[in-house]
Amino acid sequence: QVQLLESGGGSVPPGGSLRLSCAVSGFTDPRYCLAWFRQAPGKERERVVCINLDGMVMTADSVKGRFTISRDKNTLYLQMNGLKVEDTAMYYCAARDGDYCAISARDYNYWGQGTQVTVSS
Repeated sequence: QVQLLESGGGSVPPGGSLRLSCAVSGFTDPRYCLAWFRQAPGKERERVVCINLDGMVMTADSVKGRFTISRDKNTLYLQMNGLKVEDTAMYYCAARDGDYCAISARDYNYWGQGTQVTVSS
């Protein structure tokens, strides 16, 4: 079965950097979309950035120029630079079958357990 396993969260001061990783396994069809979502306390889960097999990337305006998504064969990455206090959240790796990278969390079939990112001084 499909498994997603995140790592790399932590606590940094404003302006700091973190790199999240997500180990992906179990897909039998290579055409799927991978995404990073985040959820802060009291807020809805929001898509931060996503990438499909063709390398098409969609990035939320709130993180453009600061966050970069990449993938190799079995791992998804999220490089986060210039972190702000408002980036504090639980970050989740997610996947859905097919090339289309939906914006809504309800359209993703597979989820990791999440990794906490805290930005504070």
